[in-house]
Parts: sequence; structure tokens; C-alpha cells
Amino acid sequence: MTYRVRFTPQAQMDLERLFDFIIERELSRATGDLDIAERAIAAIRAGIETLRTSPFTCRKAGENPFLRELLIPFGASGYVALFEIASGQDIIIAAVRHQLEQDYR
Repeated sequence: MTYRVRFTPQAQMDLERLFDFIIERELSRATGDLDIAERAIAAIRAGIETLRTSPFTCRKAGENPFLRELLIPFGASGYVALFEIASGQDIIIAAVRHQLEQDYR
């Protein structure tokens, strides 16, 4: 079975926020690498792509068995995508955050 993956507007804003954060951080460094932002977003998208075929392999995020978290490794830490298996064919990405952030926004 293949699922459709969609992003909420908040999750799309999260991707933009994470991208902008990396760009700003790298611009402030003397030897900053602006390609890191592109690689981070590519890693997130590749991780999310795995949800098309195996969303139930991700850890549960609370009492609802259909609300789950995808861990996406990148560098020394990585990212976490909160998603819901909304129907027999739909995955809704609700939020994306860096693993070192306190909580979903």
C-alpha cells in the first residue's frame, strides 16, 4: 500500500524556518557552508518519503495510535516530524522540528 503525504501550512512554515535558521547560522560563521541547509531539507524530505510505504514503523506520539513521530538523522542530531495517519491512504505532516528544540510549535 502506498500513502499520500501532505504537509499542513504549519509544517511547511517549519521547513522554511529550519532552512532560514541554518542559512543565518552558516552566514555568521567565517567558514560557513550554505549547502548544509539544502542537505538538511533533502534529508527531511527523504525521511518523509519513507512514510509513503511504512508509516506504522514510526514511534507513537501519545495515546492516539495514528499520531506518530518520524526521527530523521542529520549530522550530530537531526529532525523530528510529527504526523498523523489520517485515513487508509493519507499521511498529514503536522510539524517538523530540530531534535534539540523544546517542543513542536
